[in-house]
Amino acid sequence: MGMDATTRRLMDHFRRIVRALRSSHRAAAHLDLTGAQLFVINVIGSARRPLSVNEVAERTETDQSTVSVVTARLVDRGLLARERSEDDNRRVELSLTDAGRALRRKAPATVAQQRLKSALETLPPADAEALLRLMDALVAAMHVDGERAQMMFSDRAGDAKASRKKSSARRN
Repeated sequence: MGMDATTRRLMDHFRRIVRALRSSHRAAAHLDLTGAQLFVINVIGSARRPLSVNEVAERTETDQSTVSVVTARLVDRGLLARERSEDDNRRVELSLTDAGRALRRKAPATVAQQRLKSALETLPPADAEALLRLMDALVAAMHVDGERAQMMFSDRAGDAKASRKKSSARRN
């Protein structure tokens, strides 16, 4: 296969992945959530017990500070409860509120970010390492290797759009 055909197939694969992620983000937007918020709600909702921010970060493969911002917004909206652990007073645990559970029932059964994480976890270790090396090279070649890797679709753009929508509704 020539380089043009290889590049085309690679671009098509990225397009499929991005389309799935964007579709999941749009589904979240219908619930007035970002894709990242829906991912966090699903992770916490599928746990058998309340989780700490660090545990949510581990389960979403994201850094703690990003998860902290996402969960704070969900607490502010009344979808997550933040409580001190009964076992360890230093530990703060997160769980879904009744409103969070109701919203989760309305949400898509699978979130593309979860499917991507699961797919990566099923790769044989040698393939995962090879993919990592290739992605490192690709990210460097695109000159984005110095950028902070946040949760996908956790940016304020979705929040700004929702805010504009609410402001417009209030004016009418």
